[in-house]
Amino acid sequence: MHPGLMTEESLHTRDLVELENQYGAHNYNPLDVVIERAQGVWVYDIEGNRYLDCLAAYSAVNQGHCHPKILKAMIEQARKVTLTSRAFRNDQLPLLYKELHELTGYDMALPMNTGAEAVETAIKTARKWGYKVKGIPEDKAEVIVCFNNFHGRTVTEVSFSTNAQYRDGFGPFTPGFKVIPFGDAQALEDAITPHTCAFLVEPIQGEAGIILPPQGYLKRAAEICRENRVLLLADEIQSGFGRTGKLFAYMHEGIKPDVLIVGKALSGGFYPVSAVLSSWEIMRLFEPGDHGSTFGGNPLGCAVARAALRVLTEEKLVERSAELGAYFLGLLQTLHSRDLKDVRGKGLWIGIELLSPARPYCEALKEEQILCKETHDRVLRISPPLVITRNEIDWAFERISRVIENLSVRWLCG
Repeated sequence: MHPGLMTEESLHTRDLVELENQYGAHNYNPLDVVIERAQGVWVYDIEGNRYLDCLAAYSAVNQGHCHPKILKAMIEQARKVTLTSRAFRNDQLPLLYKELHELTGYDMALPMNTGAEAVETAIKTARKWGYKVKGIPEDKAEVIVCFNNFHGRTVTEVSFSTNAQYRDGFGPFTPGFKVIPFGDAQALEDAITPHTCAFLVEPIQGEAGIILPPQGYLKRAAEICRENRVLLLADEIQSGFGRTGKLFAYMHEGIKPDVLIVGKALSGGFYPVSAVLSSWEIMRLFEPGDHGSTFGGNPLGCAVARAALRVLTEEKLVERSAELGAYFLGLLQTLHSRDLKDVRGKGLWIGIELLSPARPYCEALKEEQILCKETHDRVLRISPPLVITRNEIDWAFERISRVIENLSVRWLCG
């Protein structure tokens, strides 16, 4: 059929893959499954096949796909007003501010849309504090980051990435960043200078392959930052809102970062909503005109975020993540394969590290009705929506076990 004559009803997976490849930039390498609808932990392709989602849109749908309470809030708000810009006030933003404060304990928030925008905002916040409060000479502020970090894909954010592909062809890069090993508190202490304004870190590195630092690392890092008048910035865009079995991953160490960066599950997958949370002493440095976003803090996004937070607490999804994550991890750690290097995780955020490329495993799992994605070539990331049940975990484990066993035998046989 001629492309111009195609209708949605006549299109099959192959047709849509070809259209995407023809008309879309090839900046992703997705599995060839075309999802049409979703509910809870299940997604359905256009041929009607059902799959268990073990990626949860990189932790954006912790509350499950198309949660009815969040959907209801979105529809009701969309009928009223969706966008006012920050030139005027709206009735949803102050309520979101208050509810974020009550949930997290942070004094103030600065709303944005995407995670990348929130990281940029946090960097600007730290630099402003460095110049106005710490007294760092103008244009000399330094931010320390970690090897294998992932904080987004803007030019500034790839400027301090250690992934060569993320930087290739995108220079010149933003100065002012220093890279140290992840999980090494002594390296942090050694890297700090009088010009250091902040340490930006993921409490658990997601894109790097669910890398957990040594026990006590974050607590020591917080002490080092406090002793040296350096702000601790925690990027919890992927690890936050219950993913690791705590509301935020930093809570496993009993600390509180100076600046908290959130996004993704803040809106339950319905709308891009992110925020930077901090104290009044830090946030007061922003004045009208210093920073902004036309869509940031819009009433539709705020109504969605408020509903997403209610679902998280009312359905005890943080507690579910802790309980079912330990159960799922325990099952996966019983896997035996000569192609298996490590199984690690926290809550419902689990990495299966292999000795061979993980992509064939993702393809094989798709045939077993499980969707997950490789990261850093050799790691399978397992992160289903937090509404998953024990029976669904058992169902998934049976298939994951079969794929690991079958493919590892094939890999060993060459």
